[in-house]
Order: sequence, then structure tokens, then C-alpha cells
Amino acid sequence: MRIVGLTGGIASGKSTVSNLFKAHGIPVVDADIVARNLLKKGTGGWKKVVSAFGEDILLDNGEVDRAKLGQIVFSDPGKRQLLNRLLAPFISRGILMEVLKLWMKGCSIIVLDVPLLFEAKMDKWTKPIVVVWVDPETQLQRLMTRDGSTEEEAKSRINAQMPLDLKRSKADIVIDNTGTLAALHEEFQKVLIQITKPLTWTELMLSRKGAFLALFSIFVGVAICQKSS
Repeated sequence: MRIVGLTGGIASGKSTVSNLFKAHGIPVVDADIVARNLLKKGTGGWKKVVSAFGEDILLDNGEVDRAKLGQIVFSDPGKRQLLNRLLAPFISRGILMEVLKLWMKGCSIIVLDVPLLFEAKMDKWTKPIVVVWVDPETQLQRLMTRDGSTEEEAKSRINAQMPLDLKRSKADIVIDNTGTLAALHEEFQKVLIQITKPLTWTELMLSRKGAFLALFSIFVGVAICQKSS
């Protein structure tokens, strides 16, 4: 099984690339969706976060006000680290469960869409690692346009993340999304060829098909031994 790591920065276009993988039939495990489910009312993650940040972050229906929580953690590095520390074990477990489900279905290639891939040390699970990159000026302008935020607010959110240039230096594959959407699609097609190439022997053995082949080989070996004895 090939587990591809996909990451980038805010307003870099990672979600667009993630959707392109889905459109080409490659299953994606989205860490943001896993985290969203972990913050639903009454869950373990919800209890931890409410205990740490207080009931002021809740909506009238008891669900977490994600926008309000976001404002709190992006303006305070200490609280951001606290939130990441609280949710990290739940998110890792949730991602692992999603990967296991896809493995059981027989999927041979899975994309892990994780914004904090390097920060959460999940990069050691993935190969290759794909980073969606844009230059700082483009990232800033796109974020301001997307969220209607001021330059100061946008810079604060960008600076709260690992720099994209550092992520790019850690990548196996870099998708430059500085240009147009058409250029991104063209770039993606090249990446798709790399991602969907035949599995290595190690990757094959980690897949469900490989596990069945290994079991079959063991049964055949046992049967031969019994016949010869």
C-alpha cells in the first residue's frame, strides 16, 4: 500500500489538489474532516477542548464555534500549541482508523491530506510527500481575498504555520500553484503519473492483496511440507 502525504499552507491550494486526487478515484483521508468529527458535541475531543478553553467557545446548541476557537488560537501561539497537543492523539487515531478501513477495502494508494504533516511527525508514515507551494506574496493576496481579512490578520495566520519554503525543502514532490488553475491541472497530471506508478515490492506486501499473497504462500508451503513428510 502506498500512503501519499499531502500538505501545504493556508491558501496554497492544497484543498484543490486534494479534490483533484478524489476526482481521479484516489481515496483521500482528510485530517480536517477527522478533526471536525472529533470536536462534535460529547466526543472525547470536545470534552478536552471545552475543559481547556471554557464554555465561551460553544454555540447555543453546544457545538464548538470553530470560527471563535480559530480566532483564539491564531492570536496566541501558546493556546494554539495547547489545542494541537490536546487533539493530536485523537486525530492520529482517527486517521489510522480511516486508513485501516481503506486497507480493508483493498485500496492500494491512499492520500493523507494533513496540514500539519511535518509538525505532527506524520511524514514518517508517508512516501512520497507532496507539498503544494506558492510564493509568499501570492499566498498573502489569496488569503486576504478568500477570507476578506486585513493584511495584518492574514500575515498572522500565515506566520502561525511552518513556512512553505521549509515544507518545500522536505518534500519529495512539489506542486507549484503560483499560476493559474489551468496550470495547476497541468502540473497535477504530471504528479498523478508519479503517484500511480506500480507499487514497489515493499508497498505491495503492505497492501491487502500482498497480505493475502503472503498468507497463500504460507499455506502452500505448509501443504508442501506435509506432503513431503
